[in-house]
Amino acid sequence: MTVEPRDTALPLDGVTVLDLSRVLAGPYASQLLGDLGADVWKVERPGSGDETRGWGPPFAAGESAYFLSVNRNKRSAALDFADATDQALVRAAAGRADVVIENFLPGALARFGLDAAALRAANPALVVCSITGYGQSGPYAALPGYDAVLQGFTGLMSITGEPDRPPVKVGVATIDVLAGCHAAAAILAALVGRLRTGRGAHLDVALAECGIAGLVNVAQAALTGVPARRHGTAHPQIVPYQTFAAADAPIVVAVGNDEQWSRLCVALGRPEWAARAEWRANRDRVLRRDDVVAALAARVAERPAGEWLAALAAAGVPAGPVRDVADVVADPALAERDFVRPARLAGEPRDVPVLALPWRVDGARPPLRLPPPRLGEHTGAFRARFGGGG
Repeated sequence: MTVEPRDTALPLDGVTVLDLSRVLAGPYASQLLGDLGADVWKVERPGSGDETRGWGPPFAAGESAYFLSVNRNKRSAALDFADATDQALVRAAAGRADVVIENFLPGALARFGLDAAALRAANPALVVCSITGYGQSGPYAALPGYDAVLQGFTGLMSITGEPDRPPVKVGVATIDVLAGCHAAAAILAALVGRLRTGRGAHLDVALAECGIAGLVNVAQAALTGVPARRHGTAHPQIVPYQTFAAADAPIVVAVGNDEQWSRLCVALGRPEWAARAEWRANRDRVLRRDDVVAALAARVAERPAGEWLAALAAAGVPAGPVRDVADVVADPALAERDFVRPARLAGEPRDVPVLALPWRVDGARPPLRLPPPRLGEHTGAFRARFGGGG
């Protein structure tokens, strides 16, 4: 397997994470912790493992692309919670861990003695992060939560798509990813708090609440009585801020202030638009959205995308192409910035490319220490570490 050398300690070196979660939100959170140096042990169901191992095609090196995307820097132990020996082993591991991440329905782990209350009673310093669809309490707590359902439930789907078309789902499980990020942040905060108090915490992370929080300005507008609606690629409170069809391809133009609006008008060869009093301020352009957008659309359609993007870049106007994901991941900039890493899975002769942590520390990304694991690849090591046997 590909393991990169390290010259310095990572921020979470010495932190042990017991990951009892599966699918996306929980594994995304534990992957972030693993990227930062935590020792992450992923416990999976024997035989089938994490559901996402079967979510394909596509597959690479025998593993689904979905699984590969959120399980780097982890080890896998295949253990059965219904088996008394394995159950005791997981409890023992929780007794020595710093963090447990789980995404079972509230109360589901209690029958195995693996619920937050039982684990923290045995290990008061333990941080338990429970990720569920709707939280540990409330009228929806017993409902299972999957991202597509939550995109509808939270209102995200209602504001996604064209105004005259049905609501659509965002193309990636964005609420799961948001919840994973919030879970990781909550865990890090709890670990910092433990330095002062010596006590752990039970963190209740709900996908629904993360999704609603992710609506940011749209949710706040609704709280103030302004109903949300679909704007296609446009922005509800900024104009122009959307895609426009150039002569050969669409481009995105994102004007964030009135100075940029003036520069846009000049770059488009229409300086007179900047002088129009009824278009000068953003609030006026929002109120006259249809007129402004129609004028811009007609002008942008006259020339190819490359010419407009060059002109807008020279003018300092935020703009860019609409790229295919295949083109994105093939962009040499990703390799130049060390954002794509080679990972060699167990038993494979060739590497599989995976993404890295999407930010740097002191100019460098943390190394890829472990490739995504095979199901149960480290079960023996888990038993030796936490059970004292082979």
